[in-house]
Amino acid sequence: MKYCRFATETGPQLGEVQERQGERETEFWVVAALSEAEAGANTGAFEPKRLVDLTLLSPVTPSKIICVGRNYRDHAKELGNEVPAEPLLFFKPPSSLLPPNGIIRMPKVSQRVDFEGELAIIIGRHARKLRATDDLNPYIHGYTLANDVTARDLQKKDGQWTRAKGFDTFCPVGPIVDTSLSLAALESGLTIETHVNGELRQHGSTADFIFSLPVLLEYITAAITLEPGDLLLTGTPAGVGPLAPGDIVEISIPQLGRLSNSVQPEQD
Repeated sequence: MKYCRFATETGPQLGEVQERQGERETEFWVVAALSEAEAGANTGAFEPKRLVDLTLLSPVTPSKIICVGRNYRDHAKELGNEVPAEPLLFFKPPSSLLPPNGIIRMPKVSQRVDFEGELAIIIGRHARKLRATDDLNPYIHGYTLANDVTARDLQKKDGQWTRAKGFDTFCPVGPIVDTSLSLAALESGLTIETHVNGELRQHGSTADFIFSLPVLLEYITAAITLEPGDLLLTGTPAGVGPLAPGDIVEISIPQLGRLSNSVQPEQD
């Protein structure tokens, strides 16, 4: 099943998402209201609406956001880095979350803010000391899109990544969660792209991960317990680059739609 989370007059609402053929292209529609407590439980009558016509919210409210650096060889190479021998992990704070169509704010202390389009994993159950050989599908609630926005100059200056990756608005997520994808689909390859102002900047495949998702889950849960709703960003392909005020950055995977955000300077 695919679903999204959106704002209503009575509060956040989950909605089942389906693809429908529009006049010019296939569109995503919200066709049913779902229980906020249990995605999949239909709450009754609902008038279908186009996804683009809703005020979308982040589909997750994680206790923590764990990210994987340099998980594509070409991306490591383009930044002049060695391919890591083990997964390279870092955190983004939950305060960095930004909904689809929200505004990425460029901090005044940074002269270069980059986009990094990524596939994100939502954890489905308490996970501790998993093994790569386990059946891990039950531990994965679903898949969505994320943009690991990065103040590249501060990343280099600080020597560690917390500030550069952690500014408010630096983790756009959504719009769709797909709970039906499997690990096999990732291994076969999901195509991920990033466009800035309509121009293709990144084109990659999850088949090119250096560290597969089972390897990542084993490595992470050996040290950190994952809880339902936690978010795992799996790394970005080559092609990262700077953003400028007025830009529109869009991350897409065909099965997951398009995560679109605008860019503006930080406000006082």
